[in-house]
Amino acid sequence: MLIILLTIAFIFGSQNDQVITLNYLIARIDISVAMAVSLFTVIGIFIGILMMLMWKFSRVVKKKLSSNDNSLKENK
Repeated sequence: MLIILLTIAFIFGSQNDQVITLNYLIARIDISVAMAVSLFTVIGIFIGILMMLMWKFSRVVKKKLSSNDNSLKENK
């Protein structure tokens, strides 16, 4: 899936050789549309993977806390 998304982004970006200006908080940069599409695709994939890992980690922690609570109740 990741390879497909990167391929689509590359194909779309390679068809657009225009230069755009990105303004952000402290600076401005002129880059091609291809580079912008590739950059934002990679950033989006990274954020998605990070959110997925955080969600899985929170589920593991909740499961451990739940099992600890159940074992404490059984010991009483």
